Amino acid sequence: MMILKDILYKVPLLAVVGSTGVSINNIVFDSRKVSKNDVFVAIKGTVVDGHDFIQTAIDQGCAAVVCENTPDKLTENVVYVEVTNTSSALAIMASNFYGVPSANLKLVGVTGTNGKTTIATLLYQLFKNAGYKVGLLSTVKIMVDDYEFKTSHTTPDSLTINKYLKQMNDAGVEFCFMEVSSHGIHQKRTEGLDFKGGVFTNLSHDHLDYHSSFAEYRDVKKAFFDGLSKDAFAVVNADDKNGMVMLQNSVAKKHTYALKSYADYKAHILENQFTGLLLKINDSEVWTRLIGSFNAYNVLAIYATAELLGLEKVEILRLISELKSVSGRFQYIISKEKITAIVDYAHTPDALKNVLETINSIRTKNEELITVVGCGGDRDRTKRPKMGHIASALSTKVVFTSDNPRTENPDEIVKEVEAGVEPQNYKKTVSITDRKQAIKAACQMANPNDIILIAGKGHETYQDINGERIDFDDLKIVQELLKQLEK
Repeated sequence: MMILKDILYKVPLLAVVGSTGVSINNIVFDSRKVSKNDVFVAIKGTVVDGHDFIQTAIDQGCAAVVCENTPDKLTENVVYVEVTNTSSALAIMASNFYGVPSANLKLVGVTGTNGKTTIATLLYQLFKNAGYKVGLLSTVKIMVDDYEFKTSHTTPDSLTINKYLKQMNDAGVEFCFMEVSSHGIHQKRTEGLDFKGGVFTNLSHDHLDYHSSFAEYRDVKKAFFDGLSKDAFAVVNADDKNGMVMLQNSVAKKHTYALKSYADYKAHILENQFTGLLLKINDSEVWTRLIGSFNAYNVLAIYATAELLGLEKVEILRLISELKSVSGRFQYIISKEKITAIVDYAHTPDALKNVLETINSIRTKNEELITVVGCGGDRDRTKRPKMGHIASALSTKVVFTSDNPRTENPDEIVKEVEAGVEPQNYKKTVSITDRKQAIKAACQMANPNDIILIAGKGHETYQDINGERIDFDDLKIVQELLKQLEK
């Protein structure tokens, strides 16, 4: 148990009815999970407003309510705390409740449209290989040193974040790397966290179903850097025009990385093959098994972050050479027939363009590049024709298909993707809504030495169709289908 006054430390209060000296068992923001002596935080969500469930929480025994609008009818012996923003209050309360765990380790946030998972995961891998106890909060999984937990959001809710950070404290974790999504920043899930550093990758077309404009999306990302302390570092991609925007109001120590521009951390690609990259970082050469120019940026961000966290340059280069690719990010297999199948999470126009340009820069042009791609339902519709345009312009053949249609009609999504294909590329494309059949068609089209790219889902092992998650793993399916063709 904890005293409410201590949980509310550093939360700006507008009004209090009752005594903040009451003992509290837990902090809860879902009224269905309230138990006796909990504090219920009423969050205004995009679909549901927690203020509508204050009475339900009280009926279930909560001792206190934190809200933005104090109800007209007050219940005796219940403490009411009014604040400006309950999402922000929840984040600070969660940190206090778990003993401000982010202050007891070196927490680095990675934000941007593409590359977050790769950079956070590879930093976890690099520091583990260096002999440290490390934590990871990513889209794919949460790691408390060696213990793995599954996750469903890029940035979990603030209670979950602090719960895992406390577990990391208990396990003696020294460094933690965390993906920070625009949703997470906007919903104040990262407020109250003590970040030792922030990394900005890039900004491109994504999440405009959630953010009203690209400018809002950019400014939400910028808010993360605005919130860093003067003791933290900010390292940004100077080749992205938004990189310097992130640093404008930040009081953190500012650093840049780039392949094309002047920067503190500069890299040149010396060799680019399907087996990996040979890079020159500042004055040193390093070989990495990661593939493509987009991974050159990721490696550079990792190098900069590791050095800013105190690792020696020579050791960082050795550790980079040992890194293994992240699940669903440019994962590839080669069949007995010498057909290369690549599975990649590329689900934004920019990411798809990066992957296709990478493949085109490596291949000899004697092979076909067959791309299987779709777009998710209930998400930003404006990117669909762009995905169709990029896939058809940069591939020799394209199969448009279903991704995670969610509650939308997959045939309609495919039509919107097809709308971006220019007339000269019509003959390259075919549409097969069933994703397995689309992958099968690509395998049947492929001849020895051809390349198949299956884009959009990467590490995901399901398809989301009308609220139901159906088992679906692109890598496993293409492996099976290529094996069948060998018979």
